[in-house]
Amino acid sequence: MEYDSMTVAELKDLLRDAGLPVSGKKAELIARLQEAPDTPAKAEELEEMVEEEMDIEEDEFESDDFYEDEWDDLHTARQKPVLDEDTKAALATRAAQKKKTPSFRRQEWFRYKRLSRTGWKNPRGDDSSQRKNRKYRSALVRVGHGKIAAARGLHPSGFEEVLVNKSSDLEGLDPETQAVRIAKTVGNRKRSAIHDRADDLGLRVLNRRRISRRGDLR
Repeated sequence: MEYDSMTVAELKDLLRDAGLPVSGKKAELIARLQEAPDTPAKAEELEEMVEEEMDIEEDEFESDDFYEDEWDDLHTARQKPVLDEDTKAALATRAAQKKKTPSFRRQEWFRYKRLSRTGWKNPRGDDSSQRKNRKYRSALVRVGHGKIAAARGLHPSGFEEVLVNKSSDLEGLDPETQAVRIAKTVGNRKRSAIHDRADDLGLRVLNRRRISRRGDLR
């Protein structure tokens, strides 16, 4: 397609259809259209590629079993806890209570960025508007905001969290009711060993993350 013969308005219409920015001079608009992968100028090339792929005989494709086996190797479902009816009801009650709980902010959190990233702390000062519970200030932590005791300490999935620092801490844990949370001070070498041992025992790691196995981690 010859973009040079088109007007700026027509070029902007093409950019809008492609979901691209419409700002700039005409030369910039033309360059943006030529670099975009889904522009009409390249539509013919894409159609030819599709037609060539459709001409391939079905015998050249591998069976569906191959793709199913490959997907099984890539995707592993996370472990689910085995919960009784009382625990399920307690988790549902806690979720409903959490929706009604206000967000507790530190005093002057809107003024200083460092305070907005920290946890709750009781307001101080004789003239503190938050301590005096004025309506235009954030809510205070007080008795009555606590959640149901039956679900206290449980992960949202229903697992009981167990903090571990080394792979030997995993021994004796119940994979049906307990899940692993690795301490933040654990290095990549020990973390990798904990991941492998947890997989062997069927335990779920709540804060699992990708580890680049290089150097002595191989």
